[in-house]
Amino acid sequence: MQLETQPLQLKLSTPFRIARGVEEIADNLLVTLSHDGLSGYGEAAPSAYYGETATTVSACLERFARELGDDPFLIADILERLDHVIGRNPAAKAAIDMALYDLVGKLLNLPLYRLLGLNPARSALTSFTIGLDTPEHMAEKAARAQDYPILKIKVGTRHDVENVRAIRAVSQATLRVDANAGWSVKEAIRTINALAEYGIEFVEQPIAPGDLEGLRLLRQQIPVPIIVDESCVSLEDIPRLAGCVDGINIKLMKCGGISHALKMIHTARAHHLQVMLGCMIESSLAITAAAHLTPLVDYADLDGNLLIDNDPFCGVRVIQGKLILPERPGLGVVPRVHTGGENDKQGVV
Repeated sequence: MQLETQPLQLKLSTPFRIARGVEEIADNLLVTLSHDGLSGYGEAAPSAYYGETATTVSACLERFARELGDDPFLIADILERLDHVIGRNPAAKAAIDMALYDLVGKLLNLPLYRLLGLNPARSALTSFTIGLDTPEHMAEKAARAQDYPILKIKVGTRHDVENVRAIRAVSQATLRVDANAGWSVKEAIRTINALAEYGIEFVEQPIAPGDLEGLRLLRQQIPVPIIVDESCVSLEDIPRLAGCVDGINIKLMKCGGISHALKMIHTARAHHLQVMLGCMIESSLAITAAAHLTPLVDYADLDGNLLIDNDPFCGVRVIQGKLILPERPGLGVVPRVHTGGENDKQGVV
């Protein structure tokens, strides 16, 4: 198999602010794997928080190109070789992994969900994210997102209650809040109990990732479930989280791709944990790869492609929040034809 890479710079429609920073451009990479006249595509969305950049991903992919072999069906063997070559670097491995699944699906003329034996009718509703801003601007964004029945509200500041109150005043959507580890335990107890008045469904990553005892204490003191993101990076994190939280957020870019995500889903179920599939700022390529797995999970937060202006691909569609999986082979993603019209973009900000 031949591997090619190229930059994939994604421009956010508006600066995207969370508790630990702001993002305007996502420097991703596109991977193309060619075999037997067909091409499979993958995307890496590196996060500095997890120790990856576009430069480190590019270096990893260059090294991985020599380890792919000639049989794209041997996905488990290929990924095992990559783990031996370079540890960690999950976004680089996720790009290879999804490109392999895309290629195999095309060789078999099957969409990924059929390849995995999943029912597309059971795909999840995705939330739509409202980044940190003033209460007025957050409420305005929420009002414009009326086509999405679930909103994820970024929190982790001194103004969280004011922000959520402003959003609830203009929206009857289901509200989830995500602090990105922005609170101390005491702040989390106080703030979440105040936010519960506005009918939030759950809170995501309220406190620092390594504070398991804090999560256990917090869970006893609040009336809503806790889903963790930064606390759960890989398969090995799941057993220690059982009893501390109610669920985990799996991202292809954190865990290393579709293969690892499937293992994490089943392991979480064995530990009686709920599962959400999340994302970084990604194009429709990586978002669609994750969307194919949503028939297996409870929640989805797959809106990274809806937050950008220059999505180069078409894949999964969103209708009233429902993820509609493509029926084309593999991931089912094709290049987007940019006409300058309103159909070029599915999201609102």
